[in-house]
Amino acid sequence: MQKSLSERDQAVIWHPYTQMQTAPAPIGIVKGEGALLTDEHGKTYIDATSSWWVNIHGHAHPHITKRLAEQAAVLHHAIFAGYTHEPAVSLAEQLLPVLPGAQARVFYSDNGSTAVEVALKMTIQYWQNKGTPRRKLLAFHDAYHGDTFGAMSVSARSVFTRAFDDYLFEVTFLDLPTAENLPALLSQIDDIAADTGAFIFEPLVLGSGGMIMYDIQAFDTLLAHCRSKGILLIADEVMTGFGRTGTNFAMEQLGTPPDMITLSKGLTGGTMAMGVTTCTEAIYEAFLSNDKLKTLFHGHSYTANPFTCAAALASLELFLDPACAQNRRRIAARHQAFGETLRQHPRVKNVRQTGTILAFEVNTGEADSYVNNLADFLHRFFREKRVMLRPLGNTLYILPPYVITDEQLTTVYDCILDMLEEYGKR
Repeated sequence: MQKSLSERDQAVIWHPYTQMQTAPAPIGIVKGEGALLTDEHGKTYIDATSSWWVNIHGHAHPHITKRLAEQAAVLHHAIFAGYTHEPAVSLAEQLLPVLPGAQARVFYSDNGSTAVEVALKMTIQYWQNKGTPRRKLLAFHDAYHGDTFGAMSVSARSVFTRAFDDYLFEVTFLDLPTAENLPALLSQIDDIAADTGAFIFEPLVLGSGGMIMYDIQAFDTLLAHCRSKGILLIADEVMTGFGRTGTNFAMEQLGTPPDMITLSKGLTGGTMAMGVTTCTEAIYEAFLSNDKLKTLFHGHSYTANPFTCAAALASLELFLDPACAQNRRRIAARHQAFGETLRQHPRVKNVRQTGTILAFEVNTGEADSYVNNLADFLHRFFREKRVMLRPLGNTLYILPPYVITDEQLTTVYDCILDMLEEYGKR
């Protein structure tokens, strides 16, 4: 008998964020269309988390598919050191004008973590090239910026980093700003400002830390204070970019512009792996020199791969279409209404929303955390209901593709209410 895709997988694959000894067999996916994914047995699943937040226009979108096919007939790949090509140049030309702040240069990489690595290396070498080294970095408690070592270093010490904590460089972590703690945070920054090179942050929403949403006004004041001290501002919009928080980019809701932006996930519409780090002209100019040691010595074999650039161009065109913004407003309105329902539920707490992101905690009587025991129950329940919701411990969130229909959203909402009812019977 021929083995299933799931069975074959279990013989050869090691999955991310998965305890392979106890995890259930993976579901074999063979097809995607819109907000739906189909498994090898013909069952369909609503992708309510955009397959790890990457898919913004729906699976197998025909516009992106067409652009990839056209690119396949022209150029698959070319070294990007000393050479260039049309998709990379066009993407940079069209992306920079829509980004917040005076972003002037694009550096291509492979994913969100590498986009962050590039920003950190740019920061450290920027200050060295200027002859005034600044050795400290700022980040938020509960932050998550990726799984490479630099990205882990500026992330909260947590289950994601525990095995590697002794290998990470020192970072100063700040509490999330509120009206009450803001004076203390500003004073904390004053004490180390002269030796602080940059502040890296997830604007408005800390994603993997638990979809934590925080005060915009206090945050803007904090950013402005850092700017006044010469501290570079790195906006990690890997998750929040491309419409997730309501505006095209989260930093549009703030008055203090970033010096650097990191992008990935929605950048290619969930079709190809790609990272981008952008920076201002002032940062770029600090690397211009007759001294070759001032070169940014960083790169990837697949830097600016033409396929990924073509996918990102097609995705950007779809994103800037007014229909996309209309869909985002529709989803946000539906989330707001469902959020009111959740607020009345006795087993729910801390309901919160930013744009197309709706999140809450299931009240378990235990500490809220990524390793909360409820996670296994939630995984099993939603798999059986054929709704793709991947909880962060006892934190549940909905972050769907913008093409999800009202009917599909209703199914997701009803499934969550069914889960809460079932959990109450345990």
